[in-house]
Amino acid sequence: MEQAEFLARLVRAFEALGVRYFVTGSLAAIVYGEPRLTADIDVVAELRAEHVAELARLFPEPDFYLSPAAAAEAIRLRDQFNILHPASGLKADVILPRGNEFDAERFRRARRLRPLAGLEASFSSPEDLIVQKLDFHRAGGSEKHLRDIAGILRVSGDALDLGYIAGWADRMGLRESWERLRGAARPEAPPREAR
Repeated sequence: MEQAEFLARLVRAFEALGVRYFVTGSLAAIVYGEPRLTADIDVVAELRAEHVAELARLFPEPDFYLSPAAAAEAIRLRDQFNILHPASGLKADVILPRGNEFDAERFRRARRLRPLAGLEASFSSPEDLIVQKLDFHRAGGSEKHLRDIAGILRVSGDALDLGYIAGWADRMGLRESWERLRGAARPEAPPREAR
């Protein structure tokens, strides 16, 4: 199974269940920024306990691994669980929203995109993705989040709502990291010609 096929299957499953979702993480960073390899698909989804049995039916063994117990526990704790495709090594991290104001805003601002021919899906906005990746970097220190943000700034920078990002960076205590990254992403001024 290719990643595109796995993504399409996930999107169709959530939409068949009537579950609000958006794709985030590295895959969304690639859509808004620069290409890189990733075997993971991160999806924030408003699943409820009554969705678990049908979700397991849509991702049946032995082709997939989805633990109904882990999914139910993640829903209860507002955490995350995995759906694996062992033959390809592909993995989906299904993340439950925490129910805070930022998550509500991310759902409100999610965008319908066509990442592949014949597939339309909900994606995190690039601004919310940047704020989330700043927060992930603070929590875990992984440089991949900063590289993803830099790629988004290079590719999508002119279309970004920088005031929105700065506002959430202030509220989440991320302003210093955001300003440092933004400064590093600005192109250097061309040297002045000697007269």
